[in-house]
Amino acid sequence: MDDRLIVALDVPDALSGLELARQLGDAVSFYKIGLGMLTGGGLALARELKDDHGKRIFLDMKLFDIGATVEAAVRGLTRFDIDFLTVHGDPHVVRAAKNGAAGTGTRILAVTILTSLDRADLDAALIAPGDLHDLTVDRAARAFEAGADGIICSPREAAAIRALPGAGLIVTPGVRPAGAAAGDQKRIETPAAAIAAGADHIVVGRPVWQSANPRAAAQAILAELPAAN
Repeated sequence: MDDRLIVALDVPDALSGLELARQLGDAVSFYKIGLGMLTGGGLALARELKDDHGKRIFLDMKLFDIGATVEAAVRGLTRFDIDFLTVHGDPHVVRAAKNGAAGTGTRILAVTILTSLDRADLDAALIAPGDLHDLTVDRAARAFEAGADGIICSPREAAAIRALPGAGLIVTPGVRPAGAAAGDQKRIETPAAAIAAGADHIVVGRPVWQSANPRAAAQAILAELPAAN
């Protein structure tokens, strides 16, 4: 199975997530579970998909807090044997998360700037002035320096981040098949463009789970990807 495609289980609860995974079957081997699923049994779903179905799990929590709290939260979450866990890309958060994940197989991915944001959103949040692309690449560089195993960024920044010294994993949300609606994403590219730009994994949600045939939708996305090296 091609694990470059990560399907986001942005559905209401664990039962819905299991049903979607059943429909996708062996077409998909990697799933993202985010905050929206947390109160709907997300951690139990992660464990079941991992232990009973052999799937890889990306837990998208985007943790942000003081170092001690982040470290403790990550240490607890690693008990679920998750593959990827997201935290905010601030260096003190990344360092704390790496301490919490020490000795486990959980890889810490740092969020740069959300793919649903543009420069106007950053201005409203009083984020430093400057080109959004440059800010994203700078945050990625600082996160890697702090020890991040990988970066979450839009496909439009993937090539510049791939060129950074010591760059690790690049995971890109904001991916839409040609002709698909953008939804709430503002910085999007096609699956093939994201991989060609240097992404190791792409995250796709609504174009899969909103489809009348999720398995066929996932297979069509995989068919768009260039051959793996």
